[in-house]
Amino acid sequence: MTEALSDQSDASVAQPAPCHCGPGCTDSCCSPPAVRDAAWHAAARKAKLLSWLSLGYMALEGAVATTAAVAASSVALLGFGLDSVIEGIASIIIVWRFSGSRTLSETAEARAGKAVAITFYLLAPYIAYDAVSTLASGHKPDTSWLGIALSCASLLVMPALGRAKRRLGAILNSGATAGEGTQNLLCAYLAAGVLVGLLANAALGWWWLDPAVGLLIAVVAVREGREAWRGEECGC
Repeated sequence: MTEALSDQSDASVAQPAPCHCGPGCTDSCCSPPAVRDAAWHAAARKAKLLSWLSLGYMALEGAVATTAAVAASSVALLGFGLDSVIEGIASIIIVWRFSGSRTLSETAEARAGKAVAITFYLLAPYIAYDAVSTLASGHKPDTSWLGIALSCASLLVMPALGRAKRRLGAILNSGATAGEGTQNLLCAYLAAGVLVGLLANAALGWWWLDPAVGLLIAVVAVREGREAWRGEECGC
């Protein structure tokens, strides 16, 4: 009787949904349960270090973007600067998650995953509002070479950070870490949109490209936030 009850209890435990990604996927949803050995702890330290580096870059990016936005009267650049603040919050969450006794805490991982998901939801409405208001007003910013240089720098830095964090998320089986990496990739997409908008505005007067791309990024942010909230941080 005891064995039967035990079997029923085991069967009642919800099993994680199988991953349907292709071979070679590095997302956390495709990884077996993490073994917390020396390699795992090294990866945790690296994730924390990358989040500190991200936080420093986001502070610089936000300050430069805001300065360029004021100089050029660019709503898109101002939105880019505020996006840096939200991404900085995500970096702080990961630093918190891998500090002290929380490093080995599944509860801390769950809370960090939910908190990172919330930052996606903070990011999406602002980008959407910024894009719609810019399109509605027909606002044409001045040419900003500082903003163009910043966008180029972010296009170089953010994809590298994002891919590294997603790989670490797979090693650590940490959806929160992978989610922060996805935010870095969204930052790169946003930087590309801002760059295209600034260059197109300077060369052709096509000011509307930037907010149009922004609307698409807002939709992606909502989708990623929903998946992160459910613990399904997987981009394959």
